[in-house]
Amino acid sequence: MPKLPGVNHQDAIRALEKADFVVARQGKHTVMTDGERILTIPRHNPINAHTMGSIVRDAGLTVEEFRKLL
Repeated sequence: MPKLPGVNHQDAIRALEKADFVVARQGKHTVMTDGERILTIPRHNPINAHTMGSIVRDAGLTVEEFRKLL
C-alpha cells in the first residue's frame, strides 16, 4: 500500500467532506460520519502516515482516491 506522508488535519477533513462525510462533533479529535461509517481524526499536525492510512481505509477509500480529494 502506498504511503501517505503526514497530512494536515484540516486538509484531511476537507478531503473527507468532499467524499460526503460530515463533521459530527469536535474536541481533541474530530468525529465525522457519512451515515454508515464513523471516522475519528486527531486534531494535530501532521497526522502520522500510518494513522492517516487507517482513516482512509476505514472511510472506504483507496490512497489514490484520497490523494485526488486533497
